[in-house]
Amino acid sequence: CKGKFNIYLKRTLQYDNVHPTEKALVVYYEVEASILRETCNARHEEKKYIQLRSLNASTDISALARKVVEECKVIHPSKLVEVEHLPLYLQNREKPSIEKKEKKPSKPRELLPFEEMEIDEEANINKIDDYIELLYESILEKIRGSTPILHLAHIPDNLEELLHNEIALGALARVLREDWKHSVELATTIIYLLLFSQFHGLITHYKIGTLCMNIIEHELKKYDLWQDELEKKSKAYIFFRLRKEHEKTLKKYQSFLVKQEQLLRVAFYLLLNLSEDTRTELKMRNKNIVHLLVKSLERENQELLVLVVSFLKKLSSFLENKNEMAEMDAVEKLTYLVPCEHENLMNVTLRLLHNLSFDMGLRGKMVHVGLLPKLTDLLGNSLLTFILMRLDHPSTVIELHFWVCEQLMQMLFEHGKERIDTELISFCINLAAYKTNAQIICEGNGLKMLMKRALKLKDPLLMKMIRDLSQHDGPLQQLFIDYVGDLAAHIKREGDEEFVIECLVTMANLTIPVLDWELLLKECNLVPYLKDHLKPGSAEDDLILEVVIMMGTVSVDDSCAVMLAKSGIIPALIELLNAQQEDNESVCQIIYFFYQMVFHQATRDVIIKDTQAPAYLIHLMHDKNVEIRQVCDNTLDIIAEYDEEWGKKIQSENRQMEEAEPYLYGEDPDALEQPDLFYSTDGMMPPEPGLSPDFYSQFHSQNGDFNTW
Repeated sequence: CKGKFNIYLKRTLQYDNVHPTEKALVVYYEVEASILRETCNARHEEKKYIQLRSLNASTDISALARKVVEECKVIHPSKLVEVEHLPLYLQNREKPSIEKKEKKPSKPRELLPFEEMEIDEEANINKIDDYIELLYESILEKIRGSTPILHLAHIPDNLEELLHNEIALGALARVLREDWKHSVELATTIIYLLLFSQFHGLITHYKIGTLCMNIIEHELKKYDLWQDELEKKSKAYIFFRLRKEHEKTLKKYQSFLVKQEQLLRVAFYLLLNLSEDTRTELKMRNKNIVHLLVKSLERENQELLVLVVSFLKKLSSFLENKNEMAEMDAVEKLTYLVPCEHENLMNVTLRLLHNLSFDMGLRGKMVHVGLLPKLTDLLGNSLLTFILMRLDHPSTVIELHFWVCEQLMQMLFEHGKERIDTELISFCINLAAYKTNAQIICEGNGLKMLMKRALKLKDPLLMKMIRDLSQHDGPLQQLFIDYVGDLAAHIKREGDEEFVIECLVTMANLTIPVLDWELLLKECNLVPYLKDHLKPGSAEDDLILEVVIMMGTVSVDDSCAVMLAKSGIIPALIELLNAQQEDNESVCQIIYFFYQMVFHQATRDVIIKDTQAPAYLIHLMHDKNVEIRQVCDNTLDIIAEYDEEWGKKIQSENRQMEEAEPYLYGEDPDALEQPDLFYSTDGMMPPEPGLSPDFYSQFHSQNGDFNTW
């Protein structure tokens, strides 16, 4: 618009009332704006709160009412009598029971008022204009102006009015941007004020987040300068005995340090709130927020450290941040915080260490800096078992067993009939995988108590720990002889399949000669159970695999091998071999069972003359899996030694393989495009080199279609 206009504002009182919970009057009035020489005008309603904090049982109501009318220009003096009734009502009103529960300011719980927040008189929302004027004066006056505004913000009903006061908010943002270097107290007060969630829009608009990062970076550099200066003064004291100068510098440094840490706390807290937005968090990372946080771990203020470690824990969920923490040796700095008396700091430090322990390199660093002995002293904290569980490599376990094994066993048995905590039993399973730890765990009645609890509760995780204990050769396996009968009995019972699998694996691990497998198979009638669970689809693949492994273990005994051969279990294995041909582990274990059967003279003829197992073994000589080929070769070597006809066939096949050796296993590019086996149109396989067509015709008529191979 061109020209000048005179605008007149007219405020008209509508009505006044009392606040429902606070000692305050609420004045509602209408504002009418009119322009001279223009017909247009605008009206809107506003309200103002008049706090009466000094109101008590002995207050002079008449004097208080006169003061309210004098300070509030909206209320006409003629309304004095009506105003007197309102404080009188407040004076006689009972205190509401929900006074402190209706509304709470959204301020951080951990941040407490500091010295610079103290003011001589009570803050009054009606004097907000006076406080704003002080923001244009000297530094001390700006502190005097910003501090009452901070006090006002702690009253929920004032937040809305402050939020709509653009002049006040703009002045605060300007003062922070221009004067933060001149006064730590001023910067702390304004940033603390902006922590309330209602002001986040203002923070974004004035780019307060970036400013806070600049403030933090500047203060950390200043801290380094203080440290250097203090060190120089200390040396001067030593050489020149300048005791007074040193004490003066130290006192000044401590005063600065307290104020600086207050500023760092509110600044980091503001950034932590802003980082809830992932885009804002990414911007912080690009401005080296991780570097600033890790550097702040050198401080001793525990409240500040709680905030810094919490921020790092949040950031550690992302790979790039975790890698940056590793580069800055965050683990070494966190080690100094374990243990500590501050419970919140201890818990959040452990959680950060847990996040970092997923990285193998950082796990090794935790061991190297001596974190483990500190953690083992605090095993009562359930979070520690998470961390210790992650620290799983030989150097860790060797160092751990001296402190942990006996204490962990005690913790296991304290659970009574309840299931053991998953993190605790998981760590115990990892420990049991190492022989030295296993010996400590099984000492005395350790194994007996573990076995008794596992069989009673049918706990698969506890049984998994026992399985790991059973895998160690030597005297340790002798302790399991007393429990094989109980394990066999639980295998046959219907129940948790996972628990049955662990029982099977435990028994299959026992390779001690003194164990009478034949007696166990007969008394527990296990052969029918083993045979029934070899049928494809009769159970989960994991259970079927463990049954095959169990058979491989017991077939080491020649009498057991004869018992299994007579039960007709070999055709069932061949059928399973057809069904599981894509599973290398199953194929390898089945072939190992065939190896045990041909190893014993009593069962050798059964494999060679009564089954077509050798034919399968010959085809598996071409398998791409090294372990399968190796077990096949060992088995066929025995067959070739004791059966002349199969020996010739195996020798011919070997000769053909040697001639084609440069092109085996995909070394010939053209061979990669060819299938491993070729099929004829009549559903029968073509003769392999060294095997007559009559053999294939006979095999097909006896065993059905061979095309699945």
